[in-house]
Amino acid sequence: MNLVKPIGPKIKWRKQKQIRNDVIATAKATGYTLQFWNSLMVGDHLTLISIMDDPEGYDIINAVYDTSNIEEWKEHRFNYRNLRLWSLTYEQELTTPLHIAAGRGFTECLRHLLQRGADVELSPGGTTALHEACESGHGECAKLLLSYGASANAVSEDGLMPLHACTSPESLECAKYLLQFGATVNGRSLEDDNTPLHVAAQHGLPGHTDLYLRYGAALERQNDEGNTPLNAACSQPQAKEDLARYLKVCQLLLAAGANVHKGDQDNQTPLHMASKNVNPDVVDLLLQHGASVNNMCYSGDAPMHNVLKAVAYKAAHQPERIVRSLLNHGSIRVWPGALPKVLKHCCTSPRTIEVLLNAYDRLKITDTWREAVPLDVFQKHQDFYDSLFSLAQAPRSLQHLARHKIRVFLEGRVHKVVPKLGLPTFLQNYLLLEFRDYVH
Repeated sequence: MNLVKPIGPKIKWRKQKQIRNDVIATAKATGYTLQFWNSLMVGDHLTLISIMDDPEGYDIINAVYDTSNIEEWKEHRFNYRNLRLWSLTYEQELTTPLHIAAGRGFTECLRHLLQRGADVELSPGGTTALHEACESGHGECAKLLLSYGASANAVSEDGLMPLHACTSPESLECAKYLLQFGATVNGRSLEDDNTPLHVAAQHGLPGHTDLYLRYGAALERQNDEGNTPLNAACSQPQAKEDLARYLKVCQLLLAAGANVHKGDQDNQTPLHMASKNVNPDVVDLLLQHGASVNNMCYSGDAPMHNVLKAVAYKAAHQPERIVRSLLNHGSIRVWPGALPKVLKHCCTSPRTIEVLLNAYDRLKITDTWREAVPLDVFQKHQDFYDSLFSLAQAPRSLQHLARHKIRVFLEGRVHKVVPKLGLPTFLQNYLLLEFRDYVH
């Protein structure tokens, strides 16, 4: 007689019930998570509160999301197997609710998350929520995080402090709050060895520059490339609409005592860099502060070489103004035999050609000169090029020769002496190579 009762069917039934309960619990958790995520992405703080305060709600305040599968979320909203809440693989993009709220500027959402114990130091993707707020320029979010204990000197996976993440004009309020909460104004980035002042200079941020200087930022500290903040401001490629911002940054740095002669690891001075990036106002400012026009970098280029190389790409930046300023301060000229090559490269800027050629008392114009100017460029600026090529059969005018003689006599003092001579404005401008849109 078998006294043992069969238990197989009962165990199977219990397993099925447990699986069903697990599926229901997971589905419910997934539902909360998706609802929470959607509310977070649009800044719906009221829905967030209802989810976070629900005693049966899923604990997702400090959950880590993998946003690399965000498209899967959209396509399979109700398939919980596609929802990944955490991962240890480096390829994935990890974030938290706190990061999302801070990065999007949802102040109320951020406040409620912090009030319910969100961890301000979480950095699953390599940065803290404070980095996110600063990078996006959300000052109130940065202030909230700092008031809840976020470290103003937290270092990201890339070796950046929150001040290094303040790279836009909108992030000025973030920078102010960071400094008030003890951020190190001379903190160095791990990869480039930049200080916050370097970062402000590189991005043309006068408000940040002024702020950091008032907090004692180091003026002459060099980064890995040997750039001081002044070098950094001058070396950064600049769009035409950004030229004024970089000028203001340079004015602030020079007013604070920045060294105008300091070269980088290639011995390029701020004047080399401003000439290369074709910022005429910055070039004039540097010259006013005593920058040397004839210093050579290690590749053998002077500022004049740098600006002439950039004319073809930045004619709208008025490179002719830089060429004129450099010549008036005694810059070296182009070797006459190389003038046809310069003409070919710079022909789209007739005024650059004009001011450059007015530094010579004679020109040996040949067919090579004519061939250097494409037909479409010649037709667009025909009056100027007609005046230039007509000199092939004639000497320079007596008026020009007199100007040239005076300029040679004054050498690099033209910009200082001519304004003191009491000459009529027309003659003074003529001696200083004012543009006339023809040569004679």
